[in-house]
Amino acid sequence: MFNKNDVSKIRETVESWEATKVKKALEKFPERKETFKNSSEIEVKRLYTPADIEELDYERDLGIPAQYPFTRGVQDTMYRGRFWTMRMYAGFATAEESNKRYKYLIEQGSMGLSVAFDLPTQMGYDSSDEISKGEVGKVGVAIDSLADMEILFDGIPLDKVSTSMTINAPAAVLLAMYIAVAEKQGVTSDKLRGTIQNDILKEYVARGTYIFPVKPSMRLITNIFEYCSKEVPLWNTISISGYHIREAGSTAAQEIAFTLSNGIAYVQAAIDAGLDVDSFAPRLSFFFNAHNDLFEEVAKYRAARRIWAKVMKNRFNATNPKSMMLKFHTQTGGSTLTAQQPENNIVRVAIQTLAAVLGGTQSLHTNSKDEALALPTEASVRTALRTQQIVAHESGAADTIDPLAGSYYVESLTNQLEDAAMELINKIDDLGGSPSAIEKGYMQQEIMDASYTYQKEIESGKRIIVGMNKFQVEEPKPTGLLRVDPIVGELQENKIADLKQKRDSQKVEKALVSLKNACSTDENLMPYILDAVKAYATLGEICNVMRDVFGEYKQSVIL
Repeated sequence: MFNKNDVSKIRETVESWEATKVKKALEKFPERKETFKNSSEIEVKRLYTPADIEELDYERDLGIPAQYPFTRGVQDTMYRGRFWTMRMYAGFATAEESNKRYKYLIEQGSMGLSVAFDLPTQMGYDSSDEISKGEVGKVGVAIDSLADMEILFDGIPLDKVSTSMTINAPAAVLLAMYIAVAEKQGVTSDKLRGTIQNDILKEYVARGTYIFPVKPSMRLITNIFEYCSKEVPLWNTISISGYHIREAGSTAAQEIAFTLSNGIAYVQAAIDAGLDVDSFAPRLSFFFNAHNDLFEEVAKYRAARRIWAKVMKNRFNATNPKSMMLKFHTQTGGSTLTAQQPENNIVRVAIQTLAAVLGGTQSLHTNSKDEALALPTEASVRTALRTQQIVAHESGAADTIDPLAGSYYVESLTNQLEDAAMELINKIDDLGGSPSAIEKGYMQQEIMDASYTYQKEIESGKRIIVGMNKFQVEEPKPTGLLRVDPIVGELQENKIADLKQKRDSQKVEKALVSLKNACSTDENLMPYILDAVKAYATLGEICNVMRDVFGEYKQSVIL
């Protein structure tokens, strides 16, 4: 690093440049804005020099990849050995339709599957439930029972693929279905690789697909931690999600802080349940967003890794280096896509893809150009996947580790984002931790304020969104969009009726009674849920048993 004399000279040089050259340039060409700021309200300076990172210590703050504090990545050779997992998020209509899409994606080079479930499934309702009318199969695939899960993965060897499932409140049930399908394929649970999102706290904050109150929800999560540590050791038991927090309107700094605060709450809950931190922490994973400010996003991922390593080492006394590693999946920013000039979204997704790769993601989903309008078509999904493949094979971004390290701007921004996020984390700690801060409406209010500021900037023209509030063109009505046939709801209802006719009703009833009784004890619920799933109890039946015992969460009013 530069010594103090060097830094002092650099400061003098910059001050002289500002006072002479820059002053004249500004008289001739005034800058576009009075101040330049990123989403986290961090001012972006005109020029960055060693003076902006004079406190940076290489060994303490950066170090070597796969070594504490993991700022530079969690793998020794990163993408030089193998690329990130190209995991395309997909699912719509019936299990049969989604199975075809998964096979298509695998043929096109997708390295892992990522299952999108419809809203009734996410909320623990059967397709035949009155509340499900009009929503079956619309934003994801409808899964009502083990029978649907068998169809969903028909012909897809579960010992050969890694599967991610975006499911939260009923995560234990869907994981049990996946384990049961694997058994039917002859694949033992210790061979299964993948992730369930299983992040209920962010549902209370930003998304809303919750079922049970906080305490029983946290119990289900820690039950999964415990069960998988013994029975499904290669499975990532939670994907602590900043993605939806950012989609709801948060800044990058808030995305880091709220996500890691939720992670802290899960770790503490598991420890309070009697689990050793190093027995479950290596299987924790995270899920972040990628927006368009390339440098802010890269710095965000680097800062998040460093904070998590410090938290796990210093706060929870983890000793296994894998417990300190922040491994994460990235999805490009859905909220950044525009219905206007959807072809522009291809460029946005390419920038976001590059940010995720330069920031060291472990897996990546790229959104399709038409997702602001409808579910993506096969052609647009292929373009989204090709975006990843072009970055991987043609850009050179994957050829060296942490390629932006040492940039005065990136290192300064990494430090600033770490400081901003830690200030928020400390505030949440003062409020009693993440669950308490959520109950008090703190995170929700912070996100709403940030979202309101962002929207005002768009409407005033202070923030330019190309094709939407500037550079508009007359456009014809979009055509060729994918629409889910409303008959999907009827098909699912018929499937459920047929299933109930054929299954062993006494076996189902016995399994559900056993589950209900276990809910009133301190026992791990996963074995009971698995028994109910194998008896072909429906998702709704299983969740209703737990609703009867646990009740349902009611969102507090934010003033």
